[in-house]
Amino acid sequence: MVVRVILQPGYLLHRRPYRDTSQLMEVFTAEHGRLSLVARGVRRKARGGSTGAIVQPFVPLLLSFTGRTDLKTLTGAEVAGGAIALRGERLFSGLYVNELLLRLLHKHDPYPQLFANYAKTLQELAGADRAEETLRRFEFGLLDELGYSFDLAHDAMTGAAIEEQTWYRYQADSGLVATQRGHDVAVPAFIGADLLALSRGEYTGDARRTAKRLLRQVLYEHLDGQPLRSRDLFSQFRQSSRAEGLLS
Repeated sequence: MVVRVILQPGYLLHRRPYRDTSQLMEVFTAEHGRLSLVARGVRRKARGGSTGAIVQPFVPLLLSFTGRTDLKTLTGAEVAGGAIALRGERLFSGLYVNELLLRLLHKHDPYPQLFANYAKTLQELAGADRAEETLRRFEFGLLDELGYSFDLAHDAMTGAAIEEQTWYRYQADSGLVATQRGHDVAVPAFIGADLLALSRGEYTGDARRTAKRLLRQVLYEHLDGQPLRSRDLFSQFRQSSRAEGLLS
């Protein structure tokens, strides 16, 4: 059966050359989730009004596509709103979010709440002073949407409430369990007070740093230990910027 979809809200996550004149586009849509679309002929007519010029990262789009197989053909694209300006470190944050969606979302599964959260995250990255908090909230929300969330307020083994002065470690497919700090230096440990702050949605001071360490470990598990290209690019950018005196 031929599927035809008209003016579906979506965003471009990634694209790459496909055959001689086309592009393969990975998109995230409101009702159809993550999809692969072929944009035929766009590499030979990439001018201002062409589909290839319109479909850019971080731009709200209305996408039309058709096809019988999982690989659909892009038949039209319109801009649904202003481009979200991400520059410097914020640009790499946006690329990081896109890569997480590419690596973790199952194709064709709708995630309407995550789609709305993604759009909100891009807006906040462009304008907020608390970009790091924005990223942590997105990561927690992504884990929740995928069924990978875990309790920040209770021990996964005993069900007991997290205690402020007790140390905990993250156990894959389970959650946070009490431990002795230094028992295994290869496994990060997190103080209960920070975990409780995160459970209340507080991302200040030590809790912010704990969230970053904890989420990096959790996401590493679900990415099967494979590195993120966007993180490598960001590290290179930071090193270059320090050398030029642009960042502290």
